[in-house]
Amino acid sequence: MHVCYLITRSEMGGSQTHVLDLVRGFRSRFQLTLVTGEEGFLTVESRRLGIETRVVPNLVQPLRPKQDLKALRELTSLLRELQPDVLHCHTSKAGVIGRVAARATGVRAVFTAHTWSFADGTSRLWKLVGTPSERLAARWTEKIITVSDSNRALALQKQIARAEKLVTVHNGIGDSAFRARPDRNAIPQIVMVARFAPQKNQQQLLEALAQLRDLPFRLSFVGDGPTRATVEAAARQLQLAERVDFLGTRMDTERILSESSIFALATNWEGFPITILEAMRAGLPVVATDVDGVREAVNDGVTGFLVPRQDTCALCDRLRLLINDATLRAGMGAAGRKAYESEFTVTAMLRKVEAVYVSAVPESESELLVAAGPAPPYAQKRGSA
Repeated sequence: MHVCYLITRSEMGGSQTHVLDLVRGFRSRFQLTLVTGEEGFLTVESRRLGIETRVVPNLVQPLRPKQDLKALRELTSLLRELQPDVLHCHTSKAGVIGRVAARATGVRAVFTAHTWSFADGTSRLWKLVGTPSERLAARWTEKIITVSDSNRALALQKQIARAEKLVTVHNGIGDSAFRARPDRNAIPQIVMVARFAPQKNQQQLLEALAQLRDLPFRLSFVGDGPTRATVEAAARQLQLAERVDFLGTRMDTERILSESSIFALATNWEGFPITILEAMRAGLPVVATDVDGVREAVNDGVTGFLVPRQDTCALCDRLRLLINDATLRAGMGAAGRKAYESEFTVTAMLRKVEAVYVSAVPESESELLVAAGPAPPYAQKRGSA
């Protein structure tokens, strides 16, 4: 089976990491091609794995009608050249343009909605055009994968597609040898891994910790983006600069998590954040904003704490509990690790996604494509994907 992945941006982010996990997991199972709108982290890592990559320069994130039409023409031509069995689209812009191109070329399309274009936090223009665009594109889609039940419920509420066309597949990630000891550090190490962008709320985390100056802690921010300078200024204004490290984009996140005590994610909206899974995999307790798919990953009071959006007092209270209680940190971290092992491995995710691909292809073709051969490589050894 030839699967072509399409995504707009190639930067390091949750959606791109997810696509990379699919590429890594399926590269020995299927013929794969990656198509993006730019060079970056995802194209570099995919080429390192031996995956063919193509760039469609006019595929950009903002709504730009002239450029979007050029991207549609370029992608249509590319699909005619590649002739994949399945086009798997990711993110809103690539999702719409990709499915129109798939319709024009007779390619079967699958779409993963990491978050909807009409969800909280998107621009007014995207909200205006998002719902009708998604409804139209859904007609030309074999299956729509939602990364959380919350996203699936929103799609049904907005009448994007019939229930049988929507399937939830929670994100999963490969295992790692890095493990945290949340009770080990005399000075608890708090870490937040996220882009500096309006979606995230690093400043709220700073404001919560400013109320805990009497307690020992250090905070590390991993990531970069347009709001970083504002957050750095807030750290100085709140007199926390000497206790906060801005580490930028890092490739050793697993090691950083293993040296931490608490994972925090203050955010305004989410699909199903992979960073929380990475923290649970490491064995860290999680304190996160109770939005969208976050509540499907964090078991409140067991693997960590959920706090209402914009509730800085609640965030402060939960952080205080974990900073003061090493035993609580260790217990929640261990529970998070068990939850990862039972629910959020990459092997489980790959099996479900492969089932979607098979269902997208008519039965007679899918039998020829996948019936014969050995067990999927990702199922042979746990964590090998």
